[in-house]
Amino acid sequence: MIDVELRGLEVFGRHGATEEERALGRTFLYDVEIEVSDAALSDRLEDAVDYEQVAACVRDVSNTRQFSLVEALAAAVADEIVARFPVERVRVRVRKPGVRPAGLEVEWSAASVERTR
Repeated sequence: MIDVELRGLEVFGRHGATEEERALGRTFLYDVEIEVSDAALSDRLEDAVDYEQVAACVRDVSNTRQFSLVEALAAAVADEIVARFPVERVRVRVRKPGVRPAGLEVEWSAASVERTR
């Protein structure tokens, strides 16, 4: 098996627990890890999972749906990747930078979801 990763994929979305968060929107950071078969060793794009299409899939989910929780957003992205691509496993982490839980500084909050075929 081969692991392919996209780290820090920036996608704007209107997700959040409050009306204000959804109205203003923000950039979310996605870390996507996919496990694919050794077929990609053929060195032919048609035998691999095209990470440009995976990135577009993440953008599509973010643009067409709204989520209150990053957990639900991460799950929806992971489910869509499994549905669209021949992957054995996918792990999606959605990071939400610039949050201040209880008024405290944190680098980011995140939720991760893993799905297998």
